[in-house]
Amino acid sequence: MASRQHQHRRDRGGPRTRVVAALGWTVLTLRRLSRLALLVVAAALLLSGAPALADPTNGPDVSGGEAQPTFNPKAPVRQDLWVRAPVDSDRDGKDDEVHVQVVRPAGATGKLPVVYQASPYFSGGNDVANHNVDVELYVPDGADGRRMAPAPGELRARVAEDLRVAGITVANGQITWQYEEFFLARGYAVMYGESLGTGTSTGCPTSGARNETIGARAPIDWLNGRAKARDAQGKAVVANWASGKVGMMGVSYNGTLPNAVAATGVPGLEAIVPIAAISSWYDYYRAAGAVVAPGTYQGEDADVLAKYVYTRADRNVCTPVIDKLHKDQDRVTGDYIGFWNERNYLNDVGKVRAAVLAVHGLNDFNVKTKHVAQWYDALKKAGVPHKIWLHQSGHTDPISLRRDEWLRTVNRWFSKYLLGRDNGIDREPKSTIQREDKSWVNEPEWPAPATSTATAVFQPGGRNTGGLATSGPGRVTESLDDDATKLASALVAAPSSPNRLAYFSKSTTAPLRISGTVDVALRLSFQRPAANVTALLVDRAPDGSSRIVTRGWVDPQNRDSIDKTSPITPGKEYAINLSMQPHDYVLARGHKLGVVVLSSDNEYTLRPKPGPGFGMNLAETKVSFPVVGGQAALKAAIG
Repeated sequence: MASRQHQHRRDRGGPRTRVVAALGWTVLTLRRLSRLALLVVAAALLLSGAPALADPTNGPDVSGGEAQPTFNPKAPVRQDLWVRAPVDSDRDGKDDEVHVQVVRPAGATGKLPVVYQASPYFSGGNDVANHNVDVELYVPDGADGRRMAPAPGELRARVAEDLRVAGITVANGQITWQYEEFFLARGYAVMYGESLGTGTSTGCPTSGARNETIGARAPIDWLNGRAKARDAQGKAVVANWASGKVGMMGVSYNGTLPNAVAATGVPGLEAIVPIAAISSWYDYYRAAGAVVAPGTYQGEDADVLAKYVYTRADRNVCTPVIDKLHKDQDRVTGDYIGFWNERNYLNDVGKVRAAVLAVHGLNDFNVKTKHVAQWYDALKKAGVPHKIWLHQSGHTDPISLRRDEWLRTVNRWFSKYLLGRDNGIDREPKSTIQREDKSWVNEPEWPAPATSTATAVFQPGGRNTGGLATSGPGRVTESLDDDATKLASALVAAPSSPNRLAYFSKSTTAPLRISGTVDVALRLSFQRPAANVTALLVDRAPDGSSRIVTRGWVDPQNRDSIDKTSPITPGKEYAINLSMQPHDYVLARGHKLGVVVLSSDNEYTLRPKPGPGFGMNLAETKVSFPVVGGQAALKAAIG
């Protein structure tokens, strides 16, 4: 260093040095003049009312792989606009418009990435009567006992619950979110979009149909210059402040729309964080041919939800659209038809280019765990960047469970995929799971890589307590009667019952971990030409108390295919396959593993009048458990 400085001093007065110095001063002067000119032009544009030129240096600051809180999130710039969507779902001869509220950090002049939440809930909801579920089951070519009369109960107070789960507050037309200040402080803009048919958006709500996806996608196209928008006065609005990089995030319906939009492959959507999100609407309102409700909303269906979120001012224009939903959803057969296929985002998982951080509660029976399990598996097979968080709560956001680590994970996810920083999150363990004791573990993938199928069979005595073991009896048939008035939890707790068949292992000698989907292959003969079939996975503690871990349902008329109803002949045996909702559960040492079979499930299925049920051939019935350690681990634990 000293020799170079000496040489510089010696050459300071030479012709070459003077020329270089003159050029340096010229470049520096031009830079200063250019910056001054930029400021002058920006000031002139501000005075004229035009948007200022962006300074690309004044955007998110990333350190340690995470965007840092360098902006003041208070008093942000808030703007309302309406984006044109290329669909006319209200059939008025004009493109639908999506009301969008954009919130930008004050003082940010660079090109900003956007965290975007689309929702049908920003303008509340309506009290709507659910369908009556106390009806007889459908019999092909027989008298259809199902009548769609409203049940006495209504969806009261659901507005507050939906907004609470989503972490949304709306006051005086201003939408805020529990994540808003976090993202604003780190240089992200936050954008809210009202779903078609809700609030001041036009169009019609359709419970997950294609028009809703197009409407939710349109604001991303606007951010990238591919769609037009206007303000309340009709003046064109352009997003010249946006980088075009977008991340979508939300809970429940607000998490479902990111799945839907990602499945279009829209350019600019770089990452999504779907929390408690639907991947196929059939699996929200149906289960293997059975009409099944989302947990705590018995009797709801696609038409009820559309009526609930239909909050646009025109209360008549969408009536024909929603009436068609009522007809097309088919609450009679429960078959998988074109109506549901349009709402199945798994069909287009190959188009997904956004990195997916999926989150779900292992005890969520509203949006059941099948949604995240099948979506996550499809993403893996499609080679989409992915990560999963599974927690022990139900239908909720993990920010309430593990705030600091969760926010850090989301920040790093968006820093990687919206800001392009190689922070290594894509090379870390893919799975983060909260265990039963509320501790958290990171694992390479989910389901647990060491999982393989282990089988068990039922041993006689199901009306009291039969056995569950890795080997079983010869031909034995046990039967039950159907009584939909009784809760599954009460049937599990009962020491004996004619309305269920219960099979439990001996007390386990070691902890047993189930990771994935429990399948039950049943051999059943029915006493009536229609029936519900329900199976429960149960943990029985040493003190005799029982917990329903997960459950599943099937309509035996759909035994061959979910898109085809096949009649049942009473007295004839049929092979009926049932899959429970996926789970990840550790059965503690000393507990008993149980499977309980019943017909109707009061809280989920349709509820016919009590009557004859079915017989189960134990010799040709078995349970397949996804066990960490496989058959050897199951045999060691339960014998």
